Amino acid sequence: MTSSIPHDPPAGMDRRAFLRLVSRYGFTAAAVATASGAYMSSAALAQSVSEERERKAAAEHTMIVATPYVLGASRSVPLMQLDFKENIQNMTNGKVYVRLAPGGELGVGSSLAQSVQSNTIQAAQHSLANFAPFAPIVDLVNIPYWCGKNQQAVNLVNSKQWADLVNPSIEARGFKALWYVTIDPRTIALRRGFDQPIRTPDDLAGVKMRIPGSEILSQLYRLLGANPTPIAWGETPSAITQGVADALDPSVQGLQIFGFDAILSWVTFAQTVPNTQVYSCNLDWFNALPGDVQEGILFASEVTAHQNLSKVPAARAFSMWDLSQAGVQFYVPNDDEMGEWVARGGHQLPDWDPFKIELAGSIANFETLNEAANTRGKYVVHDV
Repeated sequence: MTSSIPHDPPAGMDRRAFLRLVSRYGFTAAAVATASGAYMSSAALAQSVSEERERKAAAEHTMIVATPYVLGASRSVPLMQLDFKENIQNMTNGKVYVRLAPGGELGVGSSLAQSVQSNTIQAAQHSLANFAPFAPIVDLVNIPYWCGKNQQAVNLVNSKQWADLVNPSIEARGFKALWYVTIDPRTIALRRGFDQPIRTPDDLAGVKMRIPGSEILSQLYRLLGANPTPIAWGETPSAITQGVADALDPSVQGLQIFGFDAILSWVTFAQTVPNTQVYSCNLDWFNALPGDVQEGILFASEVTAHQNLSKVPAARAFSMWDLSQAGVQFYVPNDDEMGEWVARGGHQLPDWDPFKIELAGSIANFETLNEAANTRGKYVVHDV
């Protein structure tokens, strides 16, 4: 997931040519120019680089925004890095210059969250799981079948209930959540050697399901009849190839971007839990900004969130097409089959009550969030 060059050069441009641009103009200017296609014209390149330098020189504040993904990833994983940069710069009237640090340049996962907390960097994109150590309540999203659909997850994280119950815990640890990234729900993806999809939980009997070190996901797959198998992410491709694990559960976009196409047979859209990400920033840094700049960053966050939601079906379609070129097939459970998934593993089971009480503080608090997840808000997003 990381690379010494945190950006893939565009088609027709080799890595050495991109490195020459980086050495001459700096990473962010080179990345912006190549992403826009300006590198193909010397005049356009000069204009792009000049604009980037002028924006940087004129800005009153610099905001480093770090992510684990390369800039080109938005085709399949709609993280909207360049859009977010552009929106912040424009909506603060040029008072903020955004320096992007993609591709794991400044770390990944929990290390990015820690860097934001310490104000080593001002903002980062990471999963909600990486917020869990700071606000354990967010781990509730991994309880299945209450906010697994895109629309439910979007309703939830943009609700007043979330703002009242979750945001104070996040801010107490020095973070401000700027906007939440929708990708798609988790799937169940089978390795090659399986010639039929997983249609119902009965089909999971005996299947070795790769999971991260998550007690909630471990319980989920036990309830569904699989054998949960904790495996580190970096070891997952070889584990799937060698049959140490039979299946894994990222979103279809995650399967594509991390190159699982050559080792999978079937992907089932089981929609168990969401794969929600977040752009967070350091709260003290944000609060020290002038009011108009704060408003500009918040408006840029809202606009970019809308752009992300509109991109979801296109990113899914590209990911499915790309995976299908390697022979991967897809299955969407019908209503009756989906009912079996919910009955076997859903949040309504008493098995989940200890997690609800531990994370939310009470069953009543969980039900408040559950109501929010199932109440349509101002954002609309496409579901599988």
